[in-house]
Amino acid sequence: MAGNRWGTLFCVTTWGESHGPALGAVIDGCPAGIRLTPEEIQRELDRRRPSTSAASTSRAEKDRVEILSGVFEGQTTGTPIALLVRNTDARSEHYDELRNVFRPGHGDYTYWKKYGLRDWRGGGRASGRETVGRVAAGAVARKVVRAAGMEVIAYTRSIGGIGISPDALTRDQHWEKRVRESPLYCPDPQAASAMEERLAAVRKEGDTLGGVVEILVRGCPAGLGEPVFDKMDADLAKALMSIGTVKAVEVGEGCAVASKNGSEINDPMDAAGFVKNSAGGILAGITTGQDLVCRVYCKPIPSIALPQQTVDESGRERSIRVGGRHDICVIPRIVPVCEAMVLLVLADHWLRQKAGGR
Repeated sequence: MAGNRWGTLFCVTTWGESHGPALGAVIDGCPAGIRLTPEEIQRELDRRRPSTSAASTSRAEKDRVEILSGVFEGQTTGTPIALLVRNTDARSEHYDELRNVFRPGHGDYTYWKKYGLRDWRGGGRASGRETVGRVAAGAVARKVVRAAGMEVIAYTRSIGGIGISPDALTRDQHWEKRVRESPLYCPDPQAASAMEERLAAVRKEGDTLGGVVEILVRGCPAGLGEPVFDKMDADLAKALMSIGTVKAVEVGEGCAVASKNGSEINDPMDAAGFVKNSAGGILAGITTGQDLVCRVYCKPIPSIALPQQTVDESGRERSIRVGGRHDICVIPRIVPVCEAMVLLVLADHWLRQKAGGR
C-alpha cells in the first residue's frame, strides 16, 4: 500500500492495523547523538491512550513501546529507528456480524473498492489506532524540534459546539498547565465541564460528537518552508489532513479571511517586527518567526449505537447498529496526534533548512 511514508529528510513510515499483532513506525534521517529513551516516547503514547473523560473508549491497550533499532546507550545512532507497539486487547469478535457490511462514515466501502478486499476487524489500517505510529515518531521528532528551540502544544478549542472562552489563553498565564491536567486537554475549566456533560449525554443517546483542536508552535525561526509546492502551510495542511478524522485545516485566521478586507488581514510591521499575526506565522509558504497557529476540524466518530441504513458487499440494503468499544469523540485522544504531525513537519523542514546551508 502506497502513501504510508512522510517526509523528505526526516522520513517516517508507519505500519500496522487496529486488530493485527502490532503497530509501529520506522524513522529514517534522525540525526545521530540525540539522547532518547523509551520513557520519553512512552509519555507521548500515554497521552494518546483512553482518558478518564466521558469521551473515551473502554479498550485498554497498554501501548508499551519497544525500540528495536537506531538507539545505542541512550543516543540515536543516525541509522533507522524502529518502534513497535503490540496490540494486546483487540476483540475482533465484536465485528463478526459486520464483516460483509459497509459501516456508514467508515472506510469500509472505499477500501473494498480500491483493493477488492478489506480488513473488517475494527477498520484495519483505516482505524484511529493507526495513529499510534505517528505519536511514537512524533516523540522522536520533538527531540529534534526542541533542540532547534521550538515547542509545540495542542489543545481543545471546542467539542460538540461548546467552545472555550475567546480570552481563555490570555486571561490565565497558567493555561498550558491546565491543558496538561485536563482530561480533555482544554485550557478553560468552565468549558471543559460543559463539554463533559455534553459527552455524557450523547453517550447515553448512542451518538457521537466532533470538535476543534488548535496547535501552537512557539520559537519557530523565520525562513522554514520550501516554495512552491512544499510551502510550510501546505505541508502542515497535508500532514494534519492525513489524520482520518480531520475534515478541514485552518492557518492563522483561516476561513475568516474570505469575509474581510485586505487592510484587516495584512500584518503590519514596525521596527520591533510584526504588529499582529493574522497569517498564523506564515507568508508565501515561509515562516515569519512569529508563532505558528493552525486549527483542525474533526468529524464525529462514525461508530454509533443508533440504527443506520447501509448495504452489504452483495448490494443488499441493511440496517445496522455498531457495537464494540469506541470513543464518543476523537478529542482528547487526537490532540497528541495533531502535535505529532506538526512535529514531523517541523523536524523535516528544519533539517532541510540546515542541509541547504541556511
